[in-house]
Amino acid sequence: MTKIVNHWIGGKSVDGTSGNFGPVTDPATGAVTTKVAFASVDEVDAAVAAAKDAYLSWGQSSLARRTEILFKFRALLDANRDAIAELITAEHGKVHSDALGEVARGLEIVDLACGISVQLKGELSTQVASRVDVSSIRQPLGVVAGITPFNFPAMVPMWMFPIAIACGNTFVLKPSEKDPSASIKIAELLAEAGLPDGVFNVVHGDKVAVDRLLEHPDVKAVSFVGSTPIARHIHTTASANHKRVQALGGAKNHMLVLPDADLDAAADAAVSAAYGSAGERCMAISAVVAVGAIGDELVAKIRERAEKIKIGPGNDPTSEMGPLITAVHRDKVASYVTGAAAEGSEVVLDGTGYTVEGFEDGHWIGISLLDKVPTTAKAYTDEIFGPVLCVLRVDTYEEGVALINASPFGNGTAIFTRDGGAARRFQLEIEAGMVGVNVPIPVPVGYHSFGGWKDSLFGDHHIYGNDGTHFYTRGKVVTTRWPDPADAPAGVDLGFPRNH
Repeated sequence: MTKIVNHWIGGKSVDGTSGNFGPVTDPATGAVTTKVAFASVDEVDAAVAAAKDAYLSWGQSSLARRTEILFKFRALLDANRDAIAELITAEHGKVHSDALGEVARGLEIVDLACGISVQLKGELSTQVASRVDVSSIRQPLGVVAGITPFNFPAMVPMWMFPIAIACGNTFVLKPSEKDPSASIKIAELLAEAGLPDGVFNVVHGDKVAVDRLLEHPDVKAVSFVGSTPIARHIHTTASANHKRVQALGGAKNHMLVLPDADLDAAADAAVSAAYGSAGERCMAISAVVAVGAIGDELVAKIRERAEKIKIGPGNDPTSEMGPLITAVHRDKVASYVTGAAAEGSEVVLDGTGYTVEGFEDGHWIGISLLDKVPTTAKAYTDEIFGPVLCVLRVDTYEEGVALINASPFGNGTAIFTRDGGAARRFQLEIEAGMVGVNVPIPVPVGYHSFGGWKDSLFGDHHIYGNDGTHFYTRGKVVTTRWPDPADAPAGVDLGFPRNH
């Protein structure tokens, strides 16, 4: 019997009533294992209404109560790491170790939310004028929404809702319809931790659900992670409906390798950063820029390592890379490789046509490595979101920086070098929101914020860290004057000597 994933509204599972369902496949077999209910406008409205009702009390609840619940949730999340990772692997396809790593990175933000009281402290200036004090405080927004992608079905929601609800907001999550089960498991754990009904809600669906959240008058802010075209649409539409928006878009992350770099370390980093999680991550290194005469040696080292990666089902402990999320996505990724030679690239490794014995209907693709890629090639200009690594050649550091800065994306980038001066110049000159120095995937820890530049971010706030707290709250400044008690009216004795 096919499993059905329903909505979570008002603290409980709610059957979908729209009559519309989407298929969820096991990427390793290609079989449809689950149906997910798609929300109608009325069902989205019901989730927002539940969140709005819950906000009346949750927004006024004490910090101590909020953080106590989050501490309990953190313990439950930790105890259920494997169960959540198994759901991710079954629907996304990534190997179990990658899924466990995703849960661990989400836990970092829960940790941050447990200590949110420090970030919510206000400021006070006394005696700015005679008997006048000025204080600033931060208050929650109300109902906020998160729209999250398929590639990290547990981690990306946890980049959003822990901070949002710790700040006193209530939350409506619209996760990817391709792998929805992890979000429901998280909702169940939040309820078990004691989160009041309606504070966290989940509605599944497609454009109908997304557009309703973007236009709903009771939704005060929208967080999004996904592709650049959708991020731009989210930002434009939600802003036009007077909402605060943080919309994180796509990427084309570069790794600049200087002639003095440790090439073995650089090759190890390039392989793990390009092919880990099958390349389905916005922080994947998809372009290596080799400076000077090291290109041939670096490509040889990358090829040697890439050919050893074991591809197989995510629940096989020996697998190092799993399948792609859907057959359609697999075919699109393959098209960049099959068309690469015609666009001037040298195809070093061609992973198209790869299959796994016994799992022939899975969404498989092997490792692909393209060398001497022109900047005009689609494999370079587009975000592929798969296990395809492009190597570009330049003669100098300056040419490499110019090439990277010419990209419309500015999510993350890295430099590999032994020269501190070169690294320092790079981190100041490069136009990207996150920079790694001998670190290929510079995803910040939870107490720093994640976000790119240019077409990789729409909105003023990065996600989590201090930016997350500021996004989910708004500032208020209070100016106060109290009369001196010694000036109390005649006949009222407060025990103070009279001034006159």
